[in-house]
Amino acid sequence: MAAKKALRRTLLAARAQLGPDELEATAERLSTHVLALPQLSPGACVAAYVSSGSEPGTHVLLERLREAGVRVLLPVLLADDDLDWAEYAGADALVDGLRRTRHPSTQALGKDAVAEADVVLVPGVAVSTTGHRLGRGGGSYDRALARVEGAFVAVLLHPGEVGQRVPVEAHDQVVDAAITRDGVLPLG
Repeated sequence: MAAKKALRRTLLAARAQLGPDELEATAERLSTHVLALPQLSPGACVAAYVSSGSEPGTHVLLERLREAGVRVLLPVLLADDDLDWAEYAGADALVDGLRRTRHPSTQALGKDAVAEADVVLVPGVAVSTTGHRLGRGGGSYDRALARVEGAFVAVLLHPGEVGQRVPVEAHDQVVDAAITRDGVLPLG
């Protein structure tokens, strides 16, 4: 869809202008907001992802979740753009995956493992006020979110990426909230 491609291109160009200090501060604040979520009770499971480039950073968050005793599942990108899942065992246990992704070297748990999560944190490029998320265009997370029931689903974004007019297609899944360095914004 041309409108999605144009919006994605504009927002990714804006992200490219963010400096390392701003990205580091964003990663710190995101972790604080996520760890304060009421859905993160003792023994919770969180499905997250390994950020890259100018995405809102998840490296600090992943370590803090693990230190807090939260079970963390990370995606393993498959050749058909679907997602398998594996348990996070620390930054030293991440390996290179398809299309410049990083994933755990631990045993893959299957595509349906994401359904075990109490909280699902997804990447994105933008989100509308109704919770329609714009991703990178592969449909990986729309497929994964179709397997999730009852979990709190949030997209991690930079503040200017929230409240965008996101074109919607039939397969697009909605999210419950956006989390930025400024806090948690309920959607829908």
